[in-house]
Amino acid sequence: MDSKKIKLGLWSGVGGALVTVYVGFNFGGWVTNGGAVAMAKETAATAVAERLGSICVAQFNRDKAKSEKLVEMKGKDAWEIGRFIDAQSWAIMPGDEKSDSGVADACARQLSKTS
Repeated sequence: MDSKKIKLGLWSGVGGALVTVYVGFNFGGWVTNGGAVAMAKETAATAVAERLGSICVAQFNRDKAKSEKLVEMKGKDAWEIGRFIDAQSWAIMPGDEKSDSGVADACARQLSKTS
């Protein structure tokens, strides 16, 4: 056996494995367990905020002055709309004392789609 060929073969295998891992994690969509858990939590939080956003829209629709408030809201910058919705208490869910900013943002997105 030629030790130089074996050495070259082993180093080629190591190099190929490193390239495969690099390409997989950076371009192939591979993630670590911690990364997958973080993405799952973020996705779940977004999904919950979207569902609660529809309750916020329902509370907006019950507001007697909703048309005036909608006009006032449209005149605000995008970063101010969440605060405006918070101030109107539409994003406060039944049983809660304060709103979640994710719910207010989801509510703003849903209101912008409907009007």
